[in-house]
Amino acid sequence: MHNSTMFQDFLIFLVAALAIVPLFHRIKVSPILGYLSVGMLIGPHGFGFIGDTKSAHTLAEFGVVFLLFTIGLDLPLERLKKLKHYVFGLGLSQVLITAFVIASIAYLLGVEVKAAAIIGGALALSSTAFVLQLMNERGERATRFGNISFAILLFQDLAVVPLLIMVTILAKQDSSFVIAFGSAILQASIALIVAFWVGRLILKPIFRVISNAKSSELFVAMTLLTVLGTGWLLSLTGLSMALGAFLAGLLLAETEYRHQVEADIRPFRGLLLGLFFITIGMSIDIAFILTYSWLVALLVAALIAGKTIITYLLCLLFKIPNNISIKIGLTLSQAGEFGFILFGAATALNLIPMHIAQILLAVIVVTMVITPALVHLGHKLSISLDRSEKTLAKEIDVEVSQVQKHVIIAGFGRVGQTIAKVLTDGDISYIAIDYDLNRVLKCSAKGMPVYYGDASQMSVLESAGAQNAVAVVMTLDKVNDVNHIVASLRKEYPNLQIFVRARDMKHLRKLETNGANATVPETVEASLQLGAIVMNSLGISSDMSATIVQNYRENDYALLEDIIGSSKK
Repeated sequence: MHNSTMFQDFLIFLVAALAIVPLFHRIKVSPILGYLSVGMLIGPHGFGFIGDTKSAHTLAEFGVVFLLFTIGLDLPLERLKKLKHYVFGLGLSQVLITAFVIASIAYLLGVEVKAAAIIGGALALSSTAFVLQLMNERGERATRFGNISFAILLFQDLAVVPLLIMVTILAKQDSSFVIAFGSAILQASIALIVAFWVGRLILKPIFRVISNAKSSELFVAMTLLTVLGTGWLLSLTGLSMALGAFLAGLLLAETEYRHQVEADIRPFRGLLLGLFFITIGMSIDIAFILTYSWLVALLVAALIAGKTIITYLLCLLFKIPNNISIKIGLTLSQAGEFGFILFGAATALNLIPMHIAQILLAVIVVTMVITPALVHLGHKLSISLDRSEKTLAKEIDVEVSQVQKHVIIAGFGRVGQTIAKVLTDGDISYIAIDYDLNRVLKCSAKGMPVYYGDASQMSVLESAGAQNAVAVVMTLDKVNDVNHIVASLRKEYPNLQIFVRARDMKHLRKLETNGANATVPETVEASLQLGAIVMNSLGISSDMSATIVQNYRENDYALLEDIIGSSKK
């Protein structure tokens, strides 16, 4: 009978999710809010279709495990190194100061010190899911604003681990906040170091053997064993399974199997995490929250204002322009999905009273709902604070001269913009130069490192930090100017990597003679890609068409040049 009831509950879960979540997707609202709404509607405080089942909560905990695993998977050490100034400088400052201010206010309002510490830590975090989704939709991930925001979110994701440990330690009767916080940091650090070295010795060889077997089923099974096994091992030491899963993600992030693992784990993560948010929604008492709607509104306003001011001032301290600082402050002012996790754990361990948790859950939901409006407001304020053409279309300033190991993009048309997005996804900083004033104005308003100037002039490239750059990408249309500047760059900076968009094969050869490291003839490359599409549409396999095209790309398109040459005879 128990199994029958559990099966019925899961059917209700699935039907409700399939009926409601797509509606949120259609109106371009995060599915997190959809799952929360499902839980509120079908739970004991809604229509009462389903009770607060232990089985659902158990499965929901696995959702948190897989979420922490994917966070670890997205944190290879190389990425942290490239963004370390903002991750461990600005991100750390934002979390510590915001958490301290919120916890202090909560304590002064009569909240017990342990609960106040958890509330401060949870509300200091922003919504990674919401912010990254909005930045991608608005095309701002590749901007300076996007990079800095991402770095802060990156540290917040890291902060979840010690916060979860702290909650577990605070649940012990004799533990104080100072001891709990110190122990959390120490345990997290030791776990990271041990797991990193052990994982390098064990995991990579095992995954190599599994991948050589060329069985997708074995690969998925090994991935699940890594996630759940690491979580189980750490749970034996008194730490959480979620921390173990996070460590497993960190280990696999350093391997060449990271992308395949991420693809295999995504369905499990999505389904179980959705169930987690549904169970959170079930615990929200709508009638109780409506009774205290005035308090929820007051807390929402205070949280948004406080986080915006703190983040804004910290950004200014890190010498980030005023217009970008206010935009970052507003964009990260909401509370995030990890608040649900931390408050859920704290409530289950009786660290936070249920009535306070109810109000705080409502605060998180409301701030997440109004995030798009906050992002829009931040964008408008950013433009108004930096509206003058003199400021937006500025010559390359002192800040640029301090950049190290960046890529200079000469020309920011369609090709240059695409290259910028690709570099940003690879966490490679860039500085772009363009002669189109309107384009520079639009890019500068978005916080993108795009400056006004003639990129065919050596003095402009040097102002952009050519002496400190690792590469220059030339996307200009003027053949003679490009030939000249490539030769000048090679003469002045022998070790600089120079990549150029060539007009045709003749231009390609000239650029190679002048010292370009690599060239791509735009008309030829487009023709090769179009040819591959035609072959695929006529029944040629993708592998075969890719092999044929690659044969022409080898040796700098030498075979293709012979064909073109023979056709002229």
